[in-house]
Amino acid sequence: MTSDRYQKGMTKLGELTVATESSPTGHMEVGESFKDIAPDLTRLVVEFAFGDIYARPGLDNKQKVLTTISALVAQGTPQIGMHVITGLNVGLTPDEIAGCIMHLIPYVGFPRALNALKVAQEVFAEQGVSISSRG
Repeated sequence: MTSDRYQKGMTKLGELTVATESSPTGHMEVGESFKDIAPDLTRLVVEFAFGDIYARPGLDNKQKVLTTISALVAQGTPQIGMHVITGLNVGLTPDEIAGCIMHLIPYVGFPRALNALKVAQEVFAEQGVSISSRG
C-alpha cells in the first residue's frame, strides 16, 4: 500500500520527468540504485522531496527546478546534470539554464560555475539543444 505522500510525490515526478518502460521516474534517480543498502531511500525521496517539497504551492515547476539547479551548483554536486534534464523537461530553455549558472559566478565562484557549465554543455549535446544567445 502506498501512502498519499508517495502518490503525491510520484504525481509530481510525472510532471518533471518522462517515464520510460524501465523507469517510472525517467532520468530521475530517486534511490533505486541503493535498494541493497538503503531499501527505504526511494520512498523517502519520493515522499519528502517530491510529495512534500516539490508539490508545495508558491513556485511553478520552472522556478522550482531553477532553484534546485542553483543549489546544486552552489554545492558542486553530481546531480546537476539530472536536474538540467528536468529543467529542459519543464520548459526551461538552455539559455535560461546557462544564464542561471553564469549568474551564480559571483556567489559560488568560477570553479563551481565552470564545472556546472561543463555538465550543462554535455546535457545539451545529449539532448540535441543549444543556447541561442551569445552573451
